[in-house]
Amino acid sequence: MDRLTAATVFIDVASTQSFTATAKRLEMSRPMVTRHVEAMENWLNVRLLNRTTRKVSLTSAGERCLQEVQAWVEQAQGLKNQLMVHSELSGRIRVTASLSFGFAQLIPAVKSFMDRHPRVDIDIDVQDRTVDLIAERIDLAIRITPSPDPSLIGRPIAKCDSVLVASQAYLDSAPKLEEPADLAAHQCLGHENFEHHVWNLRRDQRHESIEVNCQLKSNEAMVLLNAAIHGMGVSLQPTYLANSALERGALVQVLPQWQPKVMDIYALYPSRKHLSPAVRHLIDHLDDYFSSGEWQDLPF
Repeated sequence: MDRLTAATVFIDVASTQSFTATAKRLEMSRPMVTRHVEAMENWLNVRLLNRTTRKVSLTSAGERCLQEVQAWVEQAQGLKNQLMVHSELSGRIRVTASLSFGFAQLIPAVKSFMDRHPRVDIDIDVQDRTVDLIAERIDLAIRITPSPDPSLIGRPIAKCDSVLVASQAYLDSAPKLEEPADLAAHQCLGHENFEHHVWNLRRDQRHESIEVNCQLKSNEAMVLLNAAIHGMGVSLQPTYLANSALERGALVQVLPQWQPKVMDIYALYPSRKHLSPAVRHLIDHLDDYFSSGEWQDLPF
């Protein structure tokens, strides 16, 4: 049995404290996880884990050797990555992104990368919550944020422009909307993660921070976009989502002279150490793909 794989499984079980959780994360059967752990114990001739019906924990010997096993796996992976630089890219990359960005923009970018590197497999996990990249074995997170997690390594790969939109049916029955202060009298659709209580708008040298009433909130921009189309209020939307609805007349832009805050799109990863060539090339590819800004105008 492959000792490097067995060591990787042991490290993961030590983290999850669950054979079942590790089996799910590493996409192998639970009996295979057990076999790998037993192989490690036979190789080192020591019991590494205590097993009970409720809990898995490290033995004292397991605690003593865990750090050295981790270092050994990192060294082996580093050597593998060095050798891979001179060969065709391969392996699996786990990427996380928001549903809206993953659906509307990430797929075209990933397609061109996979066409160029057919031996690279990519798993895309879409969710709008803070993800522990190490605990969930995520290689790369694409996040739209003004302030990325300082514990992660981040590279800004693009700017995300936004626009205020509403349906014409909503505006026809709503109070006047000519200045930012008028938003206080409107139903606004709030994003749980981005300025859902205060919207910051700029026009030339003027800046307005407007406290808005958000009866409806969501953690996903596509939900709020659909709500705006159905006449439920004013929504602050990224242009990469709103442009298609604006072009077909499902939405109209409001306060067009006022610019919402521009945010950065980051490629985030846990550490530069032993970053695989496949992940490194994907980051470079995304940087090149999104740097032009033309992607924001493409229909989805």
